Amino acid sequence: MRAVPTWIDKVIYDLAFKPDGSQLIVAAGNRVLVYDTSDGTLIQPLKGHKDTVYCVAYAKDGKRFASGSADKSIIIWTSKLEGILKYTHNDSIQCVAYNPITHQLASCSSGDFGLWSPEQKSVSKHKVSSKVTCCGWTNDGQYLALGMMNGVVSIRNKSGEEKVKIERPGGSASPIWSIAWNPSKRRTNLKLSERNGIFPGAESLKPVRLCFPLRDEHIDVLAVADWGQRLSFYQLSGKQIGKDRVLNFDPCCVSYFSKGEYIVMGGSDKQASLYTKDGVRLGSICEQNSWVWTCRVKPDSNYVVLGCQDGTIAFFQLIFSTVHGLYKDRYAYRDSMTDVIVQHLITEQKVRIKCRELVKKIAIYRNRLAIQLPEKILVYECYVDDSSDMHYRVKEKICRRFECNLLVVCSQHIILCQEKRLQCLSFTSVKEREWLMESLIRYIKVIGGPPGREGLLVGLKNGAILKIFVDNPFAVTLLKQNTSVRCLDMSASRSKLAVVDEHNTCLVYDIRTKELLFQEPNANSVAWNAQCEDMLCFSGNGYLNIKASNFPVHQQKLQGFVVGYNGSKIFCLHVYSMAAVEVPQSAPLYQYLERRMFKEAYQIACLGVTDSDWRDLATEALEGLDFDTAKKAFIRVRDLRYLELINSIEERKKRGESDAQLFLADVYAYQGKFHEAAKLYKRSGHENRALSMYTDLRMFDYAKDYLGSADPKDTRVLMSKQADWARSSKEPRAAADMYLTAGEHGKAIEIIGENGWVDMLIDLARKLDKAEREPLSRCAAFFKKLNHHGYASETYAKMGDLKALAQLHVETRHWEEAFALVEKHPEFRDDVYVPYAQWLAENDRFEEAQKAFHRAGRQADAVRVLEQLTHNAVVESRFNDASYYYWMLSMQCLDIARDNEDEKEDMLKKFHRFQRLAELYHVYHSIHRYTEDPFSSHMPDTLFNICRFLLHHLNKDVPLGISKVNTLYTLAKQSKALGAFKVARHAYERLQGLRVPPRLQEALQLSSLTVRSKPFHDSEDLVPMCFRCSTNNPLMNNQGNVCTNCRQPFIFSASSYEVLPLVQFYLEDGISDEEAVSLIDLEVPRVERKNSESNTNHSSQTLKLDESLEGEEEDPFTSKLSFEQGGSEFVPVMVSRSVLRSMSRRDVLIKRWPRPLRWEYYRSLLPDVSITMCPSCFQMFHSEEYELLVLQHNCCPYCRRPIDEPS
Repeated sequence: MRAVPTWIDKVIYDLAFKPDGSQLIVAAGNRVLVYDTSDGTLIQPLKGHKDTVYCVAYAKDGKRFASGSADKSIIIWTSKLEGILKYTHNDSIQCVAYNPITHQLASCSSGDFGLWSPEQKSVSKHKVSSKVTCCGWTNDGQYLALGMMNGVVSIRNKSGEEKVKIERPGGSASPIWSIAWNPSKRRTNLKLSERNGIFPGAESLKPVRLCFPLRDEHIDVLAVADWGQRLSFYQLSGKQIGKDRVLNFDPCCVSYFSKGEYIVMGGSDKQASLYTKDGVRLGSICEQNSWVWTCRVKPDSNYVVLGCQDGTIAFFQLIFSTVHGLYKDRYAYRDSMTDVIVQHLITEQKVRIKCRELVKKIAIYRNRLAIQLPEKILVYECYVDDSSDMHYRVKEKICRRFECNLLVVCSQHIILCQEKRLQCLSFTSVKEREWLMESLIRYIKVIGGPPGREGLLVGLKNGAILKIFVDNPFAVTLLKQNTSVRCLDMSASRSKLAVVDEHNTCLVYDIRTKELLFQEPNANSVAWNAQCEDMLCFSGNGYLNIKASNFPVHQQKLQGFVVGYNGSKIFCLHVYSMAAVEVPQSAPLYQYLERRMFKEAYQIACLGVTDSDWRDLATEALEGLDFDTAKKAFIRVRDLRYLELINSIEERKKRGESDAQLFLADVYAYQGKFHEAAKLYKRSGHENRALSMYTDLRMFDYAKDYLGSADPKDTRVLMSKQADWARSSKEPRAAADMYLTAGEHGKAIEIIGENGWVDMLIDLARKLDKAEREPLSRCAAFFKKLNHHGYASETYAKMGDLKALAQLHVETRHWEEAFALVEKHPEFRDDVYVPYAQWLAENDRFEEAQKAFHRAGRQADAVRVLEQLTHNAVVESRFNDASYYYWMLSMQCLDIARDNEDEKEDMLKKFHRFQRLAELYHVYHSIHRYTEDPFSSHMPDTLFNICRFLLHHLNKDVPLGISKVNTLYTLAKQSKALGAFKVARHAYERLQGLRVPPRLQEALQLSSLTVRSKPFHDSEDLVPMCFRCSTNNPLMNNQGNVCTNCRQPFIFSASSYEVLPLVQFYLEDGISDEEAVSLIDLEVPRVERKNSESNTNHSSQTLKLDESLEGEEEDPFTSKLSFEQGGSEFVPVMVSRSVLRSMSRRDVLIKRWPRPLRWEYYRSLLPDVSITMCPSCFQMFHSEEYELLVLQHNCCPYCRRPIDEPS
């Protein structure tokens, strides 16, 4: 670093730069002086103050600046140097500062400070406890820091309120004299890790300093200098950063560079010094004859201006030199004057080493790194010997002060160069050797060697070039030229030497013979390729020059100096940055190819060329029949096609083939040079290869010409290949015609079918012989795919494939045709009826599906399907559907029991169970609708009877989906409404033991309380009576739906569930159903009843008797009832032939169950009650209710049998 004086003036108290750096504002006496910074000329002195001007400050926008004076006044000046405003304080003005964002002005005096902005009419002033000596705004303009005589730093907001107070340890004995905020917007936080430990191969290690960049974070840093001779740094929160820095002088001014990387400070030591942003002293900028009172850095530059006690103004430019070192792909350089960054030029990895002192020299070699500091040299080594490892640790410290021009490090030594002298020191600071040269040393470089025996290449000013080994006291002169050496490099094999002299000429010598091989002008640096002996590059005049062997130089534009060349990467230093430039080696590659030097060209390509260059190399080598080089190049571009060709040629060569013309013909064919290939094939006697080539390439015209008048078989093969080509080239109709011509019906059918040409396909199918089953089958398959089922049927019929025809009818849902086919061919019954039944079931046509399953002999499937549908209906709370499905299941089981004797017993059990479930779900449907729907169509007495009926059946197990809670709740409500309070209480009590939904709990609790206010008995009108023994039964019967006296089961109406006046009777042994019916039909003549009415139709049996005969004889059936009733066991009513003969057909209802069930007989005891029985499900109804329900649903409400369906 050097400081260059620019201009000097006299008389100064404070300084401020205009933000663009073009002007300098100077507080001189009672005037404000404005200087031009380019040459130091005075632009204009400004008058306005009556006493000494102590401070000046420029606004960030460059529109105005302010000056403060001992006359207690502040003057605001415009950029045109005109005063526009003046205001005063009670004491002399000590400092002023503009807010960088809002341009608010802070002015500080001995007893207060004020805040003013152009928008304010007045200045807001705030008292302070001590004299303010300095002030400064944060970068975002939110806070103002005040430094005071009592050693306190007060941080205020824009309104003047104190937010943070920093009390320095020295107090009033250490007044704050200068503060400054770091202007950097963001600060990169660096993490320093120090480790101690034992590693393999090292007995002890010193602390390791490694730095890894972490995330950027916003931070405001305040630098504080006091007259306790300390420099400190604080965060905005008041927390100190690091420790105090001892200065050994009284600081008067602190100023940051524009980017915050350096600090300039001056004071009682009569000099201005440069520090890092962390307070590490780097050196002196200049020395003066008196105290330095003020210093400022010109914005966005490296110029520094000083103001001294004796009135001197000094303007300096700081020049920072580049300190760096390079070895192969590792580049080390100085950063921020105290840090060293090691950069891997290939991987772009970087590591920062923080030295905390001025870095003077850097040297790097293999895994060694040497850093010279003012009082010592640090030698680092990599953790592991890995080319990509970037972790360094301190190996040795040489604690001595050295003066040298150049520094070189080796594996076990450091080399110091001072003018003509070279010194070799061990890492323990022992001088082992010294060489004294005859001229000044201009260039030195380590060229490698065993550890402790490395070689150095040294260039002198007198043109001598020497090689020195660190273990040899004698230097070896390689050669001597007449011009001074500027740059040196040695080739990888140590056989050639490249030199750049003071005339910018690059000279290349053969080291063994000392012969000058060639020379090139316009060079400032040179480097050999570390991977290729015959390649070097040199830079100069903005160009990069690459030279291979003795070929002409290839040029391309490049700024900077070439310092290394490795493979295809050239390391270039431009100004302060090092970059690895990827340079394709295309030019030298083609130079070698022109001379058909394929192996040398391959070596050049390995350094780095484009894919197209690799392909050119492969092609040229292949045409030159250098198959080894061609194979390597094609592997590089991953061209499997050419690799297969080369492998096949190599295999043929192993088998003894040696015809170069044939090999070249294959190469030409692969390259697309077909006519040249055909000529070579013909010349070598392989005409068949030419024919195959033309047909593969679809060059059929050339193939035909080549064939001439050949065998017809060959012509058909050629036609087939031409058809293949037409098909692949999207000409399907032409391809189909060609296939037909060639007799390839299968391929023709595929094309015709894929394109949907139905007319062409049916013509072909009709022309084909029925023995050609495979083509006909493909035609039929395409007809099916194209939805032309008629043509498909015709084709299958022609083939005689009846099974495929049946499957076609099934797939197309043409059931009538399928049934007609089954009638002629019963063996396909399963193939038709099973899919038909499944289709019907999927379309909710279950009765038809059952019939179809039955016709197919798959009754178990019908039962399984219905069971699943029933379960789904229950889960989905469709209880009416569940009842219907269970009834259908029961009837299906009855059919199975009738047809299958082995399953008869099991099916009959299922029949009775399904009949019971069908009735329970039929009943529960009404209860579910009542509890879930807002309205109900059922009368209270109907719901009351339904609930009783259901509860009497739920004594044991409760079917899935049926809720006892809903049933009891409905019973309780209807009982209360009908006056059956005892039943209501019973229902509410049973509900207490069940889990009741929350929505019903409140109503249930209220109703269970209110029902207790009612009498504890039931209405007599609701009590059911047994029509056999005339006994009144309780409403809640423990025996179930049977009489408590005679155990006679009650017969209920399937709609209102009232007890019907019916008594079931049984036939005595020996009486068949047919005989019983005939006896009943032969009824004894009786006196004609009045107003009697009988109605029989095909859909139901109805009897209606208005009044009985007076004085009628005693009925034998009635006497039978009274004779056989009584007892604890149920005694069925058994009738004889005489009793049957006495019965009237109109009083008897018969359930004519299919076999194997017996018929059931019922006798009406109240002829005036009209009862109707459904002939399908045999459920009993009051006639009026049944007629109403049939009108509503147009079918039986229980089994859904349409009313117009015959019995």
